[in-house]
Amino acid sequence: MGKATGFMEYQRRGNPSLDPLTRIQNFNEFHPALHQEERQKQGARCMDCGVPFCQSGVTLGGMVSGCPLHNLIPEWNDLIYRGTREHALSRLTKTASFPEFTGRVCPALCEAACTCGGLGEASVTVRENELALIEYGFENGLVQPRVPDVRSDKKVAVIGSGPAGLAAADLLNRRGHHVTVYEKSDRPGGLLMYGIPNMKLDKKIVMRRIDLMKAEGVSFITGVNVGVDLPVSALREEYDAVVLCCGAENPRDLRVKGRDDCSGVYFAVDFLSQNTKSLLDSGLSDGSYISAKDKNVVIVGGGDTGNDCCGTAIRHGCKSVIQLEMMPKLPDKRTEDNPWPQWPKVRKTDYGQEEAIAVFGCDPRLYQTTVKEMVPDEKGQLKEIVFVSLQPKQDPATGRTVMEEVPGTEKTIPCELLLIACGFLGPKPYLAEAFGLTTDARSNIQTAADGYTTNVPGVFAAGD
Repeated sequence: MGKATGFMEYQRRGNPSLDPLTRIQNFNEFHPALHQEERQKQGARCMDCGVPFCQSGVTLGGMVSGCPLHNLIPEWNDLIYRGTREHALSRLTKTASFPEFTGRVCPALCEAACTCGGLGEASVTVRENELALIEYGFENGLVQPRVPDVRSDKKVAVIGSGPAGLAAADLLNRRGHHVTVYEKSDRPGGLLMYGIPNMKLDKKIVMRRIDLMKAEGVSFITGVNVGVDLPVSALREEYDAVVLCCGAENPRDLRVKGRDDCSGVYFAVDFLSQNTKSLLDSGLSDGSYISAKDKNVVIVGGGDTGNDCCGTAIRHGCKSVIQLEMMPKLPDKRTEDNPWPQWPKVRKTDYGQEEAIAVFGCDPRLYQTTVKEMVPDEKGQLKEIVFVSLQPKQDPATGRTVMEEVPGTEKTIPCELLLIACGFLGPKPYLAEAFGLTTDARSNIQTAADGYTTNVPGVFAAGD
């Protein structure tokens, strides 16, 4: 490495964040970039550590540690330090199809495995270094359409234009195949377009990549739901292969008393997607989204999606927001049974929670808690919820830890908008059924050892 002692000379410095009370005034991204001189210092912090766990992408302790793409991280960090950003960008794009996406929303498995992070929270700013490189490339005309010199006679249909669909289309197109991407929504991008809020991933960034892929020869057809609007038989006749990248769209419901009697209860994905569509269509002036304005909002789910709901509700101008998490609060620091370079199972306070603290004066999360009952008013509109505390208990039959109610801990609070962010149960089954694919109990498509081949020749699957 060019600066073998950089990790001792320079402190970790991430991109700054706008003040929470400032950034909640709009849905814009809020992390301005560092200046080039400071970015070079951050690249210099990548040590000559011998074994670069950052790019390993292996499973440790049941979770992936290190970059699953096996990005050449030490190489381009060194090139950032040396100021040769063009070469660094070349190394980055050898393994990463969309650094502008992962540089914004990836959970940074690389940083969790960074050797510098083994001594605390001092890992190299890998994700932001990656983002700086790709944005430099776009700003300076270094990212140009790469049209294949030779085309095959093979036609491939990719169903779904989320991260997996775009990646499959990009790699197949590079090989010279004729690729058409089908998307049932009105805009391409899938999860990137409608699942992730604009303040985390500006939709102009998504469309910039889509436009680049179009220039490279990839075709996009939107507003077509394959298996509903377009028969699978017609698709099989026209294409030599089909890649299913439909995502896990079947949300886990909350089956409690009053669930079917109340309006004002929505799945998080509907809340977020409708907000983004209205934002793009009219700047939220068309009233076609689920508004949290002046409402007491309760979010069931403590993950990233729940956090996104929290930040979105605050931007709407909600009266209050509470985020219920059924599992116990994670420790603030690694425990002895969670050593580096495993993924750190520690509590993090994300942007939505930061904003709730700034607006309402307290962390919105309640741990070991869930909804027990939804209570409607006389018109059927949700007016309050009853929540209850939970405690861990070992299931004697399976030996697994489960959460059970604590008797006598029920509490009632006002709630006019309840958002369910409890994860997903797999893909919707209609497409797998139409293709005659083998699935499991959750409708997940079963694939062979290579991870992509299904039981039907010429049909492949990728993504969630």
